Amino acid sequence: MEKSKADRLRQENLTGIHFEEDAKRYYPYGSLAAQVIGFTGSDNQGLEGLENVLNEELSGVDGRIIAAKDVANNDMPFKYENYIEAQDGKGVVLTIDETIQRYTEKHLQQAYEENLLGNGGAAIVMNPHTGEILAMAVVPTYDLNEPRVITDQLLLEQLDALELEGEEYEKAYSAAVTKMWRNKAVIDSYEPGSTFKTIVAASALEEGVAKVSDVFTCTGVRHVANRDIHCWKRTGHGEESFAQGVMNSCNPVFMELGSRLGATAFRKYFTAFGLTEKTGFTIPGESAGAFHDTLGVVDLATSSFGQTFTVTPLQMISAVSAVINGGNLMKPRIIKAYTDPDGKITQSFEPETVRNIVSEETSSAMRTILEQVVSEGTGSGAYINGFRIGGKTGTSEKLPRNSGKYIASFVGFAPADNPQIVCLLLLDEPNAGATGGGAIAAPAVGKIVQDVLPYLGYEPQYTEETAQTISVSVPSVVGNTVEEATQKLQNVGLIIKIKGNGGKITNQIPESGTRLHKGSVVLAYTQEEPRRGTSIVPDVTGMTYENARSAIEGAKLVMKLDVPGASGALPADYIAVTQSPEAKSEVAEGTAIYVKFVQREAD
Repeated sequence: MEKSKADRLRQENLTGIHFEEDAKRYYPYGSLAAQVIGFTGSDNQGLEGLENVLNEELSGVDGRIIAAKDVANNDMPFKYENYIEAQDGKGVVLTIDETIQRYTEKHLQQAYEENLLGNGGAAIVMNPHTGEILAMAVVPTYDLNEPRVITDQLLLEQLDALELEGEEYEKAYSAAVTKMWRNKAVIDSYEPGSTFKTIVAASALEEGVAKVSDVFTCTGVRHVANRDIHCWKRTGHGEESFAQGVMNSCNPVFMELGSRLGATAFRKYFTAFGLTEKTGFTIPGESAGAFHDTLGVVDLATSSFGQTFTVTPLQMISAVSAVINGGNLMKPRIIKAYTDPDGKITQSFEPETVRNIVSEETSSAMRTILEQVVSEGTGSGAYINGFRIGGKTGTSEKLPRNSGKYIASFVGFAPADNPQIVCLLLLDEPNAGATGGGAIAAPAVGKIVQDVLPYLGYEPQYTEETAQTISVSVPSVVGNTVEEATQKLQNVGLIIKIKGNGGKITNQIPESGTRLHKGSVVLAYTQEEPRRGTSIVPDVTGMTYENARSAIEGAKLVMKLDVPGASGALPADYIAVTQSPEAKSEVAEGTAIYVKFVQREAD
């Protein structure tokens, strides 16, 4: 029991009741990095995560007294007693950055809820040059102080949908709790889909079987042995360069690259990138994935676009890091150092290079191409004005095929010319409509990168063209004179519209802190009066171009496209994924609402 209860009970002086003090582990950050940290049992024995695998280091050694007693536990007539002092356990310093972890958890949780994930999701943020894990998040998550309590509403709804009662419900609840504890980023393996095309493209360039200048033709299908294997775009991409093949995530292009590599070289690079073995990561239960024992013609073709084998998210992000960091496979690590009870570092750990796989020339070429994937290709959902981001989308259909269950993923890195972070995010069994990695995973990674880069000291850099489409935070002008308010809004690129004849601002629409694009209007009132000429921004995420435009114009607002290189109406297979200002904001009529669209089913 807690000490407060024990103190009250002591006052009763009950016969036969005695007290023995014990210690209990508390987790002040609650659910932060829950699957990474893990928790202890009632006896303070580590049960999950790092608490489990580092139990010996963390626990230390109990103190004890060794004395001579007779069978009745009485002291012997001679003196013998030896006191052995307790030894405190080690302190552990992780590579996890608390701020980056919170950003990652925030946007993963948002994607989890918006896409109604049936089997959870995971995200990893890594330094590609050192292998340090800066963030590792899993959903659904739990509070480390109450690890057996499910608070996630989506998971509870899934349990209720089973319509079980009594013992059967308890079994299902217990299974859900155990699954909730699993570190999906390390333990669960999955078909990576088209994110794996980064590995194939780099391997083909390094082996010399393809050049960036090569030209391919996609008709929408490729005949392999006795099978027709389709591109995700059934109508085909037509003639395209090597870079365009990556940008379009074109399956026939990659089947051709796999064929040029051949089974022997394909397996050589697959192994070199660390995809056939465990990474040696600290967290227990790591899986090694599974690859073909023999690689036939059809298996080679399907493997070339990331299907019919499995890897773990940790293996995948490590392999992609090698593609973009100059060619070195780094051992992923999460322990930075051990400390003594006073916090002094007693042992530190340095980055460990496993092997070099590709040249800097190949790595540089891949960084350039993968940046184009985001600026012009299927990864445009991760595009953020002012930041250079590279990446690759992925969508894989789960077994059994045609079950309607998919894993959407995206791996992105920034800055594209000198990557400091790489982020892999996967969403398992989305059930809200869109299933493509470009449509639902890429925007989530884009949001993580948008938060993390400024935190790391990288400021956005804008061209003259994009400078007009960046959003700014509306400053407070309430209490300012008209002249002061006008100057303050002009300084951040906003337009002021005065309502009333007073000398000072008494109210403003939208309120301070709202994000608007430059050139937007702020209504400033100089006397109390009913609010006129304002609109509530509708939520258009998930809508087609026409439906989004109709909703925005119906609210007396103007829709602007936030799509790299796009202008005019978009086809019906494009859906809105983000908008600014955000839904339910109150803005002036005529305000421009910038909406980002991506192809719903783009690979």
